[in-house]
Amino acid sequence: MDIKDTIRTLLKDGFILVFNQDKLDVVKTAEALIKAGINNMEVTCRVNKPLEKLERLRKELPDFAAGSASLIDSPAMLNIYNKAHSQDPLPSVQEVVDAGACYLVSAINFRDESFEKFAGKIPMIPGCGSVTEVVSQFSKGANLCKIFPARQLGGPGFVKAIDPAIHKTISLVPTGGTNPGNIPDYIDAGVLVLGGSFSMIDPAMPGSMRPAVGRATMKKIIDEQDYNLLAEELTRIKQLIDRLRTEKYPDIDFAKASVEQISRITGRNFNID
Repeated sequence: MDIKDTIRTLLKDGFILVFNQDKLDVVKTAEALIKAGINNMEVTCRVNKPLEKLERLRKELPDFAAGSASLIDSPAMLNIYNKAHSQDPLPSVQEVVDAGACYLVSAINFRDESFEKFAGKIPMIPGCGSVTEVVSQFSKGANLCKIFPARQLGGPGFVKAIDPAIHKTISLVPTGGTNPGNIPDYIDAGVLVLGGSFSMIDPAMPGSMRPAVGRATMKKIIDEQDYNLLAEELTRIKQLIDRLRTEKYPDIDFAKASVEQISRITGRNFNID
């Protein structure tokens, strides 16, 4: 899977699940995503043994776009953290690439050295919190820019406010506090891909008549290891995103469109030569 194939997968899916739950099996979770029509997931470095989980996922599901997230692209910080957590150290960008990561998501900006090594070869999605960071990281080779933490930065209102300043050219991926209630506002603001963790699983979806049992659903999934239920919940999220994107972009069939077609119609540039 080359860089363009991976970006097309992200655009087709419209959603990046943040795998941050050690009580769930990483491969079975990916299989639930596949059932829901989503063919990617980021394995956050906040879980135990992230490299092992990533390597297993790549080995058992080689056609699944497994990314690595919560990367801290800072050798100084990694050195400090890893000295204190030698039994379960944070991996470097190079280490997750070596483990087979299909795309890279950072909690912070990527260093120039990382762009020099990986830009144009593997999708890079840096964490950004301002217009300056978004434009700076994009100019160095970022393919999409993660808005993080999205809720604390202002949610859909923040995206809508800064998008004109970047001339609606860079594709923003809000992550942190995204949920079925604000997905419509994010997509209306021009977002093509959203990031979200298992907290996205909330039965109180727009138009839903199901009881709002909230966290009870996720508790059932974990306690009973019910990956069929997980697939059902993820399907609801995927269907909501698909419907809203179709309404906003009636000329795009995201399931079939090329990166070039999506770029031409939306005006977004994905930094692919």
